[in-house]
Amino acid sequence: MQRYDIPGMAVGVTAGNNRYVFNYGVASKAPRKVVDDQTLFELGSISKTFTATLAAYAQVRGDLSLSDTVAAHVPALHGTKFGSVTLLSLGTHTPGGVPLQVPDAVHDDGDLMRYLATWRPTYAEQTYRTYSNISIGMLGVVTAASMHAKFETLIEDQLLPALGMHDTYINLPQDHAAHYAEGYRSGVAPVRMTRGVLSSEAYGLLSTAADLLTFLDENMTPTAVSRPLQRALIATHTGYFKAGPMTQDFIWEQYAYPVTLAALHAGNAATMIFDPHPVTAIKPPERPRADVWINKTGSTNGFGEYVAFIPEKHLGIVILANKNYPIDARVTAAYQILTALAGNH
Repeated sequence: MQRYDIPGMAVGVTAGNNRYVFNYGVASKAPRKVVDDQTLFELGSISKTFTATLAAYAQVRGDLSLSDTVAAHVPALHGTKFGSVTLLSLGTHTPGGVPLQVPDAVHDDGDLMRYLATWRPTYAEQTYRTYSNISIGMLGVVTAASMHAKFETLIEDQLLPALGMHDTYINLPQDHAAHYAEGYRSGVAPVRMTRGVLSSEAYGLLSTAADLLTFLDENMTPTAVSRPLQRALIATHTGYFKAGPMTQDFIWEQYAYPVTLAALHAGNAATMIFDPHPVTAIKPPERPRADVWINKTGSTNGFGEYVAFIPEKHLGIVILANKNYPIDARVTAAYQILTALAGNH
């Protein structure tokens, strides 16, 4: 916090059957409000793991298959290149070269469909990983269409309650608005994310450290949820592609454990987000394993987050901050804490 001038942080640790949350600094500078157990942070791309979980749950229910094409559920894209992309490709960032961000000219769903109808792949499907809000955003759109409901409704009224998460939101209720932390950048006024096309599906969730610990616990040992949701959670840990130093699961990113800090830095480097990377398909896909380090970063203009867990150790960590500080610092802190704890488990 001192090095990067971070106003506030919440750190959650789950170890065995114990959970701990540590709060530091302020959620708001003016008026001054300290970080507490109810403070809500923007999750950024950690939100993508919930979209993936919902899609996996839809597959368990029989609403869709990851081998389906986009056009099978979005008729407006029938006969287009994007319409022929599979849902698995969307959930692994391998549709063939999709931009990171939704173009500025796309202001609504109609604009999005017109943009996607004219999209042309840069690479053959499932040969390159191009990290994209559009890919996972469209996975959310397709999943909602297959389940015949709005995406936000499925997340807030079905998935989150089923997971036992009661302090996580896309649409923040007014009576919880006071818990929403301000985000900060150096030398500028407080900032919060701007909602836009596909924001709910790609980066739009708010949550507390304690609620995210619940999510990590269910990802490691899913016992408090229904059997179909248990299957869905574990299915998101299936390894589909090798991408540089890491294995691309269904949105989650995975490393064989024990893992080196250098490998985690490489796998979470900015180049993995901004640059295309060739991938090698794992055939057959790698079944979910316990001896792995699974992680996901999340960033918005004013927030920087990281979650990681080791299933065989039942160790997990949530690091939430109201400043977008370097990812390698987040990874290093998590690695030091979980490595120390792993010696006792």
